[in-house]
Amino acid sequence: MQRRGALFGMPGGSGGRKMAAGDIGELLVPHMPTIRVPRSGDRVYKNECAFSYDSPNSEGGLYVCMNTFLAFGREHVERHFRKTGQSVYMHLKRHVREKVRGASGGALPKRRNSKIFLDLDTDDDLNSDDYEYEDEAKLVIFPDHYEIALPNIEELPALVTIACDAVLSSKSPYRKQDPDTWENELPVSKYANNLTQLDNGVRIPPSGWKCARCDLRENLWLNLTDGSVLCGKWFFDSSGGNGHALEHYRDMGYPLAVKLGTITPDGADVYSFQEEEPVLDPHLAKHLAHFGIDMLHMHGTENGLQDNDIKPRVSEWEVIQESGMKLKPMYGPGYTGLKNLGNSCYLSSVMQAIFSIPEFQRAYVGNLPRIFDYSPLDPTQDFNTQMTKLGHGLLSGQYSKPPVKSELIEQVMKEEHKPQQNGISPRMFKAFVSKSHPEFSSNRQQDAQEFFLHLVNLVERNRIGSENPSDVFRFLVEERIQCCQTRKVRYTERVDYLMQLPVAMEAATNKDELIAYELTRREAEANRRPLPELVRAKIPFSACLQAFSEPENVDDFWSSALQAKSAGVKTSRFASFPEYLVVQIKKFTFGLDWVPKKFDVSIDMPDLLDINHLRARGLQPGEEELPDISPPIVIPDDSKGTISCQENMPSDIDESSVMQLAEMGFPLEACRKAVYFTGNMGAEVAFNWIIVHMEEPDFAEPLTMPGYGGAASAGASVFGASGLDNQPPEEIVAIITSMGFQRNQAIQALRATNNNLERALDWIFSHPEFEEDSDFVIEMENNANANIISEAKPEGPRVKDGSGTYELFAFISHMGTSTMSGHYICHIKKEGRWVIYNDHKVCASERPPKDLGYMYFYRRIPS
Repeated sequence: MQRRGALFGMPGGSGGRKMAAGDIGELLVPHMPTIRVPRSGDRVYKNECAFSYDSPNSEGGLYVCMNTFLAFGREHVERHFRKTGQSVYMHLKRHVREKVRGASGGALPKRRNSKIFLDLDTDDDLNSDDYEYEDEAKLVIFPDHYEIALPNIEELPALVTIACDAVLSSKSPYRKQDPDTWENELPVSKYANNLTQLDNGVRIPPSGWKCARCDLRENLWLNLTDGSVLCGKWFFDSSGGNGHALEHYRDMGYPLAVKLGTITPDGADVYSFQEEEPVLDPHLAKHLAHFGIDMLHMHGTENGLQDNDIKPRVSEWEVIQESGMKLKPMYGPGYTGLKNLGNSCYLSSVMQAIFSIPEFQRAYVGNLPRIFDYSPLDPTQDFNTQMTKLGHGLLSGQYSKPPVKSELIEQVMKEEHKPQQNGISPRMFKAFVSKSHPEFSSNRQQDAQEFFLHLVNLVERNRIGSENPSDVFRFLVEERIQCCQTRKVRYTERVDYLMQLPVAMEAATNKDELIAYELTRREAEANRRPLPELVRAKIPFSACLQAFSEPENVDDFWSSALQAKSAGVKTSRFASFPEYLVVQIKKFTFGLDWVPKKFDVSIDMPDLLDINHLRARGLQPGEEELPDISPPIVIPDDSKGTISCQENMPSDIDESSVMQLAEMGFPLEACRKAVYFTGNMGAEVAFNWIIVHMEEPDFAEPLTMPGYGGAASAGASVFGASGLDNQPPEEIVAIITSMGFQRNQAIQALRATNNNLERALDWIFSHPEFEEDSDFVIEMENNANANIISEAKPEGPRVKDGSGTYELFAFISHMGTSTMSGHYICHIKKEGRWVIYNDHKVCASERPPKDLGYMYFYRRIPS
């Protein structure tokens, strides 16, 4: 039990004299050098523990280190004290009590609550009629747990008082990510007060809008000067279009436009072409009324339909969320929800599915003591620590407890309310994993499939020793390319982590119904009538699987047999089957106008899946291989004389992905490195590599390979390569050894931290028990030397091959018209029944919509 020695009594807190001000000052003197005043840029965590989801609302409160400003729950503060020696913490606690009832039984009249002074990001209703809140802060000095109540201006040294005030008044480190405050930070347009509006008689109907220049019906903007409705381009909300609204501004100079479909009584998305940013218009209601739009009666939707319009009775939103059914809430280990931070449901759905997999549970939650004990000095910036924290929060059941009647009665009698935490908030996790990523770090909706691959990449880069839970997803794809003219073939292999199935729309089994529905829908739109009941295309899963296995044409295929471009076809097969197969239905696409669209289809996904017939067979008798000759390197005109050495280029780089990236404007050599270092996983994953490395000085330098006098980047081995293949750079090893550390210790620390110097030093300090492992070092050094002198083919990526027979255990569904909007939820089969995870709500599923999913997770059935 924690021992508390109050300054106003003897240790143990009973019957002593109150200590004088000088005694308090004397007690703090030894610790004064460690107490800091937060500076600009310091992140002050006073809402959430670095290792758990404890907060000031938790029973034990929260301890904020007065030097690092990291926060720790009661269970973890001792660990930080032992590791760092920091002794002074601010203890924060918010008490929740039932309000005193009046004589008539009702709550007493509201008064301004002066007992609340903590600025916390919580869901507390501070104006509740039923409960009252009281905040408490005090300094605690370890290891004796002396407590000093705050505020205590008279007795505390001035520096300590200033530091305490600064911590208490600091803003949340996540404040900029909150969608509400993000909108509040928008500037008021300088054109809003004196905006000219033409009296041209234009009136905007409540629906049926289309661009005046190209007939697009999505991403439409209303110019607030002349009432023109025109399509946007790639603006701040990532919507697509042909840019006619911007062209209109350049022609006419009318500065402000509002996005149709976002208008609600609370506001709308307004953009200023002149100021080149989203803005606020304080007079928006007046400006909209000029064109016949009553802002107070608008309800923002994607297509302009209002809530009182007739909507399809089987809408995607209703079916996927199982609306209208009495769903039973689920509590306990594995049934903890994740609160939505504002378009964070894509992350929540993926993480719920990930932590339902035993390999991830063992790798992180199973290693919790070791990961937490050896975490760096700032655990909020460590991937493995935050993964373990999230996994424990989801699986422990600590944050998913059902209300017990006896406990409620006892709480009422004590006049203190202990609120049951309804899910956990993944703020710290999201802030870290999305750091430096242009999309995931925003508040916009994202593609769950892209986040899944981003997460796998992070797991690969931060693997714990030789343990890599993402091995369960990795498989090899054999690609067979045939030259149509010479009939010669080439077989190559690449790494992948999910199977992408095309939607075979042409195989719909209800084509007549679809044609009739489309005609009726167009007629209803033309006559401004309610839309008919939705008819969804029904696609057989077998047709999608057949479309996946069919040959496809290869654009710009260069035949090494002809030494020229020729027609080519490609087929893909599984060179290995993963332990867990992730299947993505390619529902999202771009039209010819580059507007994102979604196929609203029903696919009869099987509970049991057998893809053994897709096993690769390799070179067949009678087939003749294409010569192993690389195509000539074409240097773009804007490459500024960059010359590439063809002989230095590995032959397995996916040239189509390279050219996709080059067409975006990135240097050709950078594109080659991105594709190579991401294992030919495609342009999307390579694009993420470019974003992370584009500030490096050698970003556009040619790719040089070991054996040609160069050294590949430390990030090259990200797909299952043995940890012994990753020899740390000698210059970094030299830096650490120059500080007095052993060479073997430096090498092991760098390998454990992916060659990150700062993290390696943290690792060394957190591993004081390090003992030289001679066998390990000899094996590592010999392997490094072998890599330099050996010309043998390097070991391929690790895969867990086996049978291609699987059973479905989870799927993620998306509601909305594109990945840039809408909502994600997850269904997981646990203990023989399906469970729906809809943000913080976790319930037993009554009718899982397996035919409407976007990503499906299958586990191998042992043969």
